[in-house]
Formats: sequence, C-alpha cells, structure tokens
Amino acid sequence: MGMNEVRIDKWMWATRIFKTRSIAADACKKGRVMINGVSVKPSRMIKVDDVIQVRKPPVTFSFKVLALTENRMGAKLVPQFMENVTTPDQYEILEMNRISGFVNRAKGLGRPTKKDRRDLEQFTGSDFYEAEDDFNFDFDFDSDDSDE
Repeated sequence: MGMNEVRIDKWMWATRIFKTRSIAADACKKGRVMINGVSVKPSRMIKVDDVIQVRKPPVTFSFKVLALTENRMGAKLVPQFMENVTTPDQYEILEMNRISGFVNRAKGLGRPTKKDRRDLEQFTGSDFYEAEDDFNFDFDFDSDDSDE
C-alpha cells in the first residue's frame, strides 16, 4: 500500500482503541493521547514504531504501532497493527478498581439502588434500619395535665 504516515485519530479508530473517530479526536483535544509524553492533536501523523499513550482514567494504556491503516478492521486483525505495551502496574490499578466494588456515581444520576444500599451496609458493617428499633419514646397523649 506504501503508506508511511497516517493521522493518529484515524489509526486509533481503525485499531479499535476508540469506538468512533470523533471520540478519538476528542481524546486528543482533551490531552488524553500522547506520543513520547507530549500531548498531540488529532491531525498528528504517526509512523511505524511510535509508542502511543492513551489515558482512559484511571489507567494509561500504551500501544506500539506495528503497521499503519486508515480502515477499521475486525478485532482479530488488530494484533497485526499494534502491540499492547501497557505496564503491569497500570493493570494492577484497573484490577484494584474492579475489586474495590466502589461505583463512582456521577452527580445527578439518580438515587442509589437497593443493591447499592445493601453493598454499602455490608461494606460499612452498619445496619441503620435495625438500630431504629432502639428509639422507644413513651408519649402520654391521654393525660389531662393541660387543664390545670
């Protein structure tokens, strides 16, 4: 094919790092895509053997460019075009997030579900609803003390 350079946003979309090209371009604009530690624009041309860092919080993935393409491909063909060189410590961060079970709910996305409440109670070890039974106040509404 004779291609020696390709736009980074096209390549990341073609190799399935991002679902759409516009999402890939947005990631570049937001400074989440770097080559050699330098943020790049979506129009930046990449070459074979470049190492691209993509920050998808909380992890920074690293990919080595093995071949260039502008056409989206099936997932089975991706290893021919890039090599995942992400360090193991990044995968540990990902695993710790998965194990912790903490769901980072964005503000305004509604109330926690019953499952969220049960998980929180199990995590904190407190049963608030059982503690409510301790509040026994005796009010004597029938007394005629107000007549005095």
